[in-house]
Amino acid sequence: MLTRFIVLILLLSFVDAPLHAEQLAEVDVPTQVIPAGQKGDKFDRDFADDFDGSFAEAEAINEILIDDPLEKINRGVFWVNDKLYFYLIKPIARGYRLILPRQARVSVANVFNNMATPVRAANDLLQLKFHDMATELYRLIVNSTVGIGGLFDPAASFVGVDNVDDEDFGQTLGYYGAGHGFYLVLPILGPSSLRDGAGTLVDTFSDPIRYADVATLTYFGGKSFKVVNSLSLDRDTYEGIVRDSLDPYLFVRAAYAQRRAAQVGKVNYDILSIDGNFWDEETFNPFKWLGL
Repeated sequence: MLTRFIVLILLLSFVDAPLHAEQLAEVDVPTQVIPAGQKGDKFDRDFADDFDGSFAEAEAINEILIDDPLEKINRGVFWVNDKLYFYLIKPIARGYRLILPRQARVSVANVFNNMATPVRAANDLLQLKFHDMATELYRLIVNSTVGIGGLFDPAASFVGVDNVDDEDFGQTLGYYGAGHGFYLVLPILGPSSLRDGAGTLVDTFSDPIRYADVATLTYFGGKSFKVVNSLSLDRDTYEGIVRDSLDPYLFVRAAYAQRRAAQVGKVNYDILSIDGNFWDEETFNPFKWLGL
């Protein structure tokens, strides 16, 4: 009985299939025959426009590059820096991290940042960024006094005056149109360029530590301590680059060129503007005192 019922269902399905086909065939669906080789179909034109437009936009994005005629030498210095980092500098930074609490290391970084204010303020002045220069000088006064020599940052935490972008003489040269020159990897210092390397040399003349009565060995010891302290606060950024990059040298070179181009491109001629809530307390805002 069950077998006869299944056979009947199958027969009905075979009979019903042509009926559905005929019903679909009766639907009046307009068709259009496009001769072979015909051009100008609207869909094709729209698709082609979108397709070409996408590539046109991609081609319009210029990749920021930097000349590297000394690549072989730079790669050698990069290799030495890499080994120094992994086998000497970073282990020292990690040991230093275990000895000194994080808040103490942050205070040390604040001191070095405060001491570098004259370098940043001088380059703000050279770039006619008077607003940024005033911010740097204000932070220097507040943090050197209330912040106990720069150990703390009350200018940011109490008054709301945060750090502005770091400025150096390399950026000043770029501000006035000087290009990178060519790429350089400096021993220990890392990625640089002909322009920025010269700028670093000029910036040393604005460094107040340079004019302190300290021996040369003490001076460079302080600079080395600054690097170790900074690395102790770092979350292994360079390790991530080496781990995720097929060629860390090329990645660092491209990242450096793009970062410097972005820094040089930040130009603000609006001397007296205060955008938004620049200082949280108007009482501490010197521009308010002057009625600006």
